[in-house]
Amino acid sequence: MAADIFPRKKPANSSSTTVQQYHQQNLSNNNLIPAPNWQGLYPTIRERNAVMFNNDLMADVHFVVGPPGGTQRLPGHKYVLAVGSSVFHAMFYGELAEDKDEIRIPDVEPAAFLAMLKYIYCDEIDLAADTVLATLYAAKKYIVPHLARACVNFLETSLSAKNACVLLSQSCLFEEPDLTQRCWEVIDAQAELALKSEGFCDIDFQTLESILRRETLNAKEIVVFEAALNWAEVECQRQDLALSIENKRKVLGKALYLIRIPTMALDDFANGAAQSGVLTLNETNDIFLWYTAAKKPELQFVSKARKGLVPQRCHRFQSCAYRSNQWRYRGRCDSIQFAVDKRVFIAGFGLYGSSCGSAEYSAKIELKRQGVVLGQNLSKYFSDGSSNTFPVWFEYPVQIEPDTFYTASVILDGNELSYFGQEGMTEVQCGKVTVQFQCSSDSTNGTGVQGGQIPELIFYA
Repeated sequence: MAADIFPRKKPANSSSTTVQQYHQQNLSNNNLIPAPNWQGLYPTIRERNAVMFNNDLMADVHFVVGPPGGTQRLPGHKYVLAVGSSVFHAMFYGELAEDKDEIRIPDVEPAAFLAMLKYIYCDEIDLAADTVLATLYAAKKYIVPHLARACVNFLETSLSAKNACVLLSQSCLFEEPDLTQRCWEVIDAQAELALKSEGFCDIDFQTLESILRRETLNAKEIVVFEAALNWAEVECQRQDLALSIENKRKVLGKALYLIRIPTMALDDFANGAAQSGVLTLNETNDIFLWYTAAKKPELQFVSKARKGLVPQRCHRFQSCAYRSNQWRYRGRCDSIQFAVDKRVFIAGFGLYGSSCGSAEYSAKIELKRQGVVLGQNLSKYFSDGSSNTFPVWFEYPVQIEPDTFYTASVILDGNELSYFGQEGMTEVQCGKVTVQFQCSSDSTNGTGVQGGQIPELIFYA
């Protein structure tokens, strides 16, 4: 076995391949004794250092990593570690250095510590979705800034409505303002998806309060209310409290009053919050009076509606027109491809309406990336006979990553001819976002860059 990892003769393939194979086996700490003159097999100091990764050979310190019952004993080499981290340098060579052969680290996961060691020894960054937060913690603790930055970049790339709330909590803990801002962008634009995610129930109380206070949260207040109750239920379990209405209110505390219950639609309040049992009888009565009475009672709840987000519209045509024999719809697809230079959230499309007076259209809108459907919706819209555009919305805004082409499609059904766009632009600057357009092979009704339907993309940025 040792001969396979440390061959006596240099193999035909490159030394880097041998080192990578060695890394893979060394992740489980094989403690293999290399062949004589193994140093001669690797031409660079980087490759020779890499051989020492998770290797007992010449190890002068060991780490017992992980919580009790889940520890792993890992070898280390003080010189290599001190070169890679100022914390290790102080630990081993500083004025208060302690000469210990074994160091216990109960607050770091073994997989995360190994990922950090691999970076220090091998100059390689190996991150995984299930350990990246723990690796970021280790990199912060031992002041390995380049690894920490790589962890943040990994998190930003994988950021979505499903994990945005948890990452918001962690980004505040790790003092990463850029990641915090990215999390807020996702939470604001895709608020209802974020609030309904399982991750929302895993956040701490401080993060819950910050989300409930958020002025730009783009969600119905009944969704905010239901999400808070879901969080309270899980929090009761975390605190070993019985799942009762009283305990849910107890764990919510003053955060309950950050929910803007008076701004709910009356039906949502009457059929939801008023019957939840979380509100007292006096609170319920006062809120009903708030809806109906001329003289409104004072409430502890915030009564001003959230501002939400203002959608932006990217208009890709310089003019529009109509003719006696077009634009006609018989179940055919109008489609266009687009790409942006910044992350945005597509909320819907602006579509042309009838050129022959008032008319109603049925619209199936769809958004795809490389053939995969990211969002679709079937709805109707009424046009007034003008050349204005009419918005058609997705159920939830769809996250769009930069520098990748997406396909926007619509299948319209209506008896009347409609306006259509002319003098289309291949590139449009919309605020701070640049949008590029190109023709789509999905388009079977004539829409392209120069003319046709889908004159507008409606988005949050």
